[in-house]
Amino acid sequence: MNPWIHLDTAQIPGGGELKLMQRGQDFSIMSGGFELMNSRLYGSEVALANLAWAKIKDSKAPRMLIGGLGMGFTLRAALAALPKDAQITVAELVPQVIAWAKGPLAHLYNGALGDRRLILRQTDVALLLADAKPPYDAILMDTDNGPDGLNREANDRLYTPGGLAILRKAVRHGGVLAVWSAGPDPAFAGRMRRAGFAVDEVRVGASPSGKGPRHIIWVGVAR
Repeated sequence: MNPWIHLDTAQIPGGGELKLMQRGQDFSIMSGGFELMNSRLYGSEVALANLAWAKIKDSKAPRMLIGGLGMGFTLRAALAALPKDAQITVAELVPQVIAWAKGPLAHLYNGALGDRRLILRQTDVALLLADAKPPYDAILMDTDNGPDGLNREANDRLYTPGGLAILRKAVRHGGVLAVWSAGPDPAFAGRMRRAGFAVDEVRVGASPSGKGPRHIIWVGVAR
């Protein structure tokens, strides 16, 4: 088997780093020794967009906020599902992740970065949430490894009762908050409900076929 090749390292604002790795046609983004994402395992990232859109598919000119660019699979799924009058804002904190999207990972995006519906912001998603006027129809959160983040303590704060209160204010009544996680968190759905969401917990296979490791997506409709 071919070894993984280290292509680049990105510094995370506030501390930590990400590494972009390649083996043959496969790419991986690592945090320390932990794999955050892999170009072969994107089924749950696609499901994040599709599950959220299913809840708001009757919206006119929908506005969606995606926290985290990753390898672009959630963005591509959102662009494929949402109508021509939609607006999709993606907040990505790490500048080098955007550079990778325009460079060695550009083929994974298949032109998505040029879609006129996209607004790509190099910023902390928390700043956009605090200034969400009007509120979004859908907010998709994939900023870390889930509610128990690996990379930034600030990411964890988004999933506390206080952070969820901010998220609730940033999504319209009847809109949706969808949160991706690499694994279960028995307490998190309860925190979402107490913050004002009717919550479904969905287990999704990591691979495009639906097989492989199971990831968790919480889909909350704002009450």
